[in-house]
Amino acid sequence: MPYTTEAGGRLNNFAAEPKMYQAEASNQKQKVNYLILGILAIFLICSLVFVAFSVSA
Repeated sequence: MPYTTEAGGRLNNFAAEPKMYQAEASNQKQKVNYLILGILAIFLICSLVFVAFSVSA
């Protein structure tokens, strides 16, 4: 584990850095999945808002 010694003899530890990689562009199937998940999320939020207004009225 890499560390440095500061003034006064204290050790300062540093975390190991992860390997870097470039993100890959999403393909058509992933884009369709994102669209479906987005629609489901919007439907869920609208349903929760509807239930909240129904219960409070």
